[in-house]
Amino acid sequence: MDLEVYNHIRSGGAGFYEQKRGLIAVWGKEAVQFLDGMISNDMKTLEDGQQMLAAFPNAQGRLLAVVRILRQGERFLIETEDATREKVFDNLFRFTYAGDFFVEDLSEQYWYFELFGKAEPPASAGGVMFDDGRGRMSCLPLTEGMDLPGLKIDDELYETLRIESGIPKYGVDMDETTIVPELGLDGLISYNKGCYIGQEIIARIHFRGHVAKRLTGLVINGDLGLAADAGGTPAVQSMELLSPDGKPAGRITSATSSPKLEKTIALAYVRYDYLADGTELMVGEVSAIVKDLPFVP
Repeated sequence: MDLEVYNHIRSGGAGFYEQKRGLIAVWGKEAVQFLDGMISNDMKTLEDGQQMLAAFPNAQGRLLAVVRILRQGERFLIETEDATREKVFDNLFRFTYAGDFFVEDLSEQYWYFELFGKAEPPASAGGVMFDDGRGRMSCLPLTEGMDLPGLKIDDELYETLRIESGIPKYGVDMDETTIVPELGLDGLISYNKGCYIGQEIIARIHFRGHVAKRLTGLVINGDLGLAADAGGTPAVQSMELLSPDGKPAGRITSATSSPKLEKTIALAYVRYDYLADGTELMVGEVSAIVKDLPFVP
């Protein structure tokens, strides 16, 4: 990890991480009604210029994608990870013959970078900024020159910053086995809107009181034997958590060494009974303390 760049970012300096993402446009007279039946949040409340976090569930309430949606007049821009881009587009496009709305994949027309610290995106007439309070994703047309703000962040450093910020990654910390409420992301689900795909199961979990497990943080008091690449995430995904008396308590999904905390930290799905901040669990012979996310605001 480049500690010089890390310290620059964590002290408020500007930085950027370039990555592939997906950007999909939906518009038409029935666009609001259409999207409202597909996502976990309430499209009817989204005003022009505003944005929201949402999930695309399947019929079993399991996760297809986490997205950010920005309203631009009568057009809605849906921003998502590259790993879920095709899935989101196909899920939307297959219904275009059933109503008065249109879907277009704009992904290849933009390049994407996440901003950190005091970085501001370059001025651009066709640029789009997504900011959900956890991260700021700027999308600029490919015709724009690359004049990026701050220091460049590499893959290994980004993984550390991502985990410190408590941001789950599709295919690592979440996938189609994840029930949407298990992510515990604020503002992801509306429980006051009408019906949508997967709503019955998601609402049942909410109104019965709680999920069986939820994504949270762990501070590790020892060595997990992290691999040098990608912060060690591939090496920890099979690590199970136990309570001090030996009961199954969850599993780790990704981990990294945090220079700011001077500890190994991890994202993990922890069973409800052990979710309280400060609860001690075990990873093999190593102690792990439950920590509410994010680790670093």
